[in-house]
Amino acid sequence: MNDFNFACPVCRSELTAVSDNALHCNLDNITFRQRDGIWRLLAPGAAHKYARFIREYETVRLQEGRSSENPAYYRTLPFHDLTGRRTEEWHIRARSFLTLLTNVLEPQSSVLSPQSSVLTVLDLGAGNGWLSNRLAEKGHAVTAVDLMVNTFDGLGAHIHYEHNFVAVQAEYDRLPLMDDQFDLVIFNASFHYAVDYATTLTEACRVLRPEGKVVIMDTAVYHNPAAGQQMVREREAQFQKTYGFPSNALPNEN
Repeated sequence: MNDFNFACPVCRSELTAVSDNALHCNLDNITFRQRDGIWRLLAPGAAHKYARFIREYETVRLQEGRSSENPAYYRTLPFHDLTGRRTEEWHIRARSFLTLLTNVLEPQSSVLSPQSSVLTVLDLGAGNGWLSNRLAEKGHAVTAVDLMVNTFDGLGAHIHYEHNFVAVQAEYDRLPLMDDQFDLVIFNASFHYAVDYATTLTEACRVLRPEGKVVIMDTAVYHNPAAGQQMVREREAQFQKTYGFPSNALPNEN
């Protein structure tokens, strides 16, 4: 089924496979299922908790033009934006990806997996899964985690790719994974969505192997907290004007 050991998002006990598309927690008597190729591993009540955030986020992403009906659009990311709508942004992402390969993936592979060069990677906030696809293409064992499951900008976009990775709908702070499994945990332009940085990083480190690394890429860091708070106010005002809501369904530390 996969090479990873799943944990119950409620009690963190190991889940038992009862079929190819179902996992069961014996302690809480909860069954979690895989639908449309995505493991649905949110704790009970979490879907309601995030409903507004997901609704608003998807609205913004659609209006920003982050979708395509052409599978080739997804397969060529991050090196080409076939829609031409966000070319400069993807140029930045491509540079970040190449830096990740050169400065992190290759050195980490030589140290942790010198024979096979295969790493276990957790892509947190995976979005449409382009990074997971690229890493799977290189032979790494990848798990992609996100709240979004739509096919245009969420985990559902996995249908467009030719390389397999494990797609999991879950929360940052309640990862449905057993301890000490990953060589790399990557926040790819996603760490700024964390509600509490300490909690999120603690959870990331829990599933990391002793010699593993956490990578935060393409997230702005404000050395002056006031600057980050000002950015949030300006963004909320802009979103209110453009979309009719401030897009602040989840608190954050900015």
